[in-house]
Amino acid sequence: MTSATLTFTVTDADTALALGSGSLPVLGTPRLLAWCEAATCAAVEDSLGSGETSVGTRVELEHLAATGVGGSVEVTAREVYADGRLRRYAVAARNRGADGRPGKLVGSGEVTRVVVDADRFLARISG
Repeated sequence: MTSATLTFTVTDADTALALGSGSLPVLGTPRLLAWCEAATCAAVEDSLGSGETSVGTRVELEHLAATGVGGSVEVTAREVYADGRLRRYAVAARNRGADGRPGKLVGSGEVTRVVVDADRFLARISG
C-alpha cells in the first residue's frame, strides 16, 4: 500500500475568510480538503503508467480543529483499498508543533480516486 505525507503552512489565502467558507481567519475547510487531495495525488503518483492520471470521485472529511495563520499542518494519505483503477485513501491532518512533531488532529476522512487515461478522459468531456 502506498502513502504520502505533505506539510503546509497556513497563509491568509488559506483561511475560511479568504475562501468564503466562513468569517474567521483560520484554516478553511476547502483548503484542508485541497491539501488532503494533494496528499492522495502524491500517494498514487508512483503507481501511474504513462499517460495516466487520477481523478477524485468521493470525499468524506471531518474538520475537527482550527489552525491559525502561520500554523503548520502535516497531511498524510495512506492507501487502504485498491481494486483495478479504484483507490481509497485514509487521510489525516495534524497540526505540527514547534518541535516539528505531529500534534493535534485537525481533520480526518477518506478520499476515493480513480486512475484514468488522461487523453481519453479529456476527450470525453470536450464534447
